[in-house]
Amino acid sequence: LPLMFLPGMAGKYMRSLPSTVTFTVLGSLFVALTIIPFLSGLIFKDKNHPEGNPALRAMNRAIEFTYSKLLGWALSNPYKTAIGAGILFLSSLLIVKAIGFSLFPRAGIPQFLITVETPRGSSLAETDKAVRFVESVLLTRPEVKYFMSNIGKGNPMIFYNSFQKSGQSSLGEIMCEIKQEHLGEMETFLKHLRDTLNTYPGARIFVNEFENGMPVDAPVAFRIIGNNLDTLNMLAGRMENLIRRTEGTIYIKNPLSQSLTGIRLEVNREKAGMLGVPSAEIGRTVRLALSGMEAGRIRTPEGKEYRIMLKQSAPLKDEPGWLSSIYVHSLSGAAIPLSHIATPLFRKSPTLIQHYNRERSITVASSVKEGYNTDRIAKQIISEIRKLKLPEGYRIIPAGEIESRRESFKGIWSAVLIAVFGIFIILLIEFRTFKGTFVVLSVIPLGITGGLLMLLLTGNTLSFAAAVGFVALIGIEIKNSILLVDFTNHLREQGEPLDSAIQKAGEIRFLPVILTTLTAVGGLMPVALSGSALYSPLALVIIGGLITSTLLARLVTPVMYKLIPPDVKPKETDEIHT
Repeated sequence: LPLMFLPGMAGKYMRSLPSTVTFTVLGSLFVALTIIPFLSGLIFKDKNHPEGNPALRAMNRAIEFTYSKLLGWALSNPYKTAIGAGILFLSSLLIVKAIGFSLFPRAGIPQFLITVETPRGSSLAETDKAVRFVESVLLTRPEVKYFMSNIGKGNPMIFYNSFQKSGQSSLGEIMCEIKQEHLGEMETFLKHLRDTLNTYPGARIFVNEFENGMPVDAPVAFRIIGNNLDTLNMLAGRMENLIRRTEGTIYIKNPLSQSLTGIRLEVNREKAGMLGVPSAEIGRTVRLALSGMEAGRIRTPEGKEYRIMLKQSAPLKDEPGWLSSIYVHSLSGAAIPLSHIATPLFRKSPTLIQHYNRERSITVASSVKEGYNTDRIAKQIISEIRKLKLPEGYRIIPAGEIESRRESFKGIWSAVLIAVFGIFIILLIEFRTFKGTFVVLSVIPLGITGGLLMLLLTGNTLSFAAAVGFVALIGIEIKNSILLVDFTNHLREQGEPLDSAIQKAGEIRFLPVILTTLTAVGGLMPVALSGSALYSPLALVIIGGLITSTLLARLVTPVMYKLIPPDVKPKETDEIHT
């Protein structure tokens, strides 16, 4: 239930999964309480063997031969068993660093996107030339099934988290799909394609796969915050070089690496004052000559409204002395050439000014090559950032996937706490004792150990989907411990001694727990083996956790019950007989 109410975009993205599971479990509960008893009454007769069919009897004999001996040893050495389980759990936490973190994996689909960026201010013809070069390369590759190009704006929405970019003459996008039989070779194909497209001069060409989850501008990104643009430009350059030196990065983007050349009019105010030309008149005349001014509006009979723009004849800006063709009027009405009172100066200006929390900032970003872990690269860059001496008032903070993961996992940890607290309250109501509740909850670390080991063995990272799997695992594995603790309490109420009740409950409940676990693992295997980069880690975490919690918890839970036995009063003999 807590997963259904995760905040933010990550919660919206994953909400369908916990919703489906919740209503499926409610449906199975209804079937278990109504239809299953009805069918059992029709199918099972008194002539059936009390210990079940031959297969079940064979499994019970195997349990007596193996599990009973192990459980007997564990109960004879409770402290060794408990300490060993604790060491195993703490050791598993050490492999988290080796597993690594990630947010959402690549989509694993045959489509990919090529983005062409020419220098800002480039004409459509220049961008079209670069796009046609990309098309000529794609036409020579037999792996390509088809491609679609757009110039001057981004492609329409072609993937659920890929949105159309606003129109600009320096932008081109090509959506491409490779043939299905070459999907396994996509990584090699894209590497060769990048190497070929990087040879084109005068444009930056990016080849990117689609990714699952929330849209993130770049996997690795760092935000530099400060007031002065020149200082930001200097720090952005240093940051760009730092990222470029880091192995595994590709397509480094620094918005301040390219600048626009603007014209600034240096007005001689003394001369303008002597000629009687007010400053406001100079600004109005320049706007009128270069961009025009709104003189009014006109409405057509159909109700459409249009602006009336007043604009001076365009000066010949590409010829010397173009400023002399613009005249300003003095207070006396005399027309004075603008060149007499103003001098044009070339000035470099940034192409983009960003803000973060009302502070001026710039974000330097990078993509990650295939086969490299985003989290490890980001941490390596952060360790280098700590060595930089920043001017006072300036700071560098992580953005990109780190920032998105922080927001997403913050909701996950809240869901974990709510789930554990909710289960704790339910167990407390069920057993009416803190000891019994703690015994049941002791199974959680064993499941986490199995989930982490499974991620390590399969080469998956601790992604957002894997974290969701850990939350779901908590509820599944606790269910089995409840059966064991409740049955042990029942035997003690009937007068069974503590050690005998623990031994007998473990042996009797072991087979139902094994069958339940095998059923759950069997249901999750198709998802785990599907190769889905998004849902396979989730299924693998649950499978690994169920395996370890089933095997280890059948020893650890009885031992914990022996070390901190709940207070259970035996019922009177007459009450038991009744």
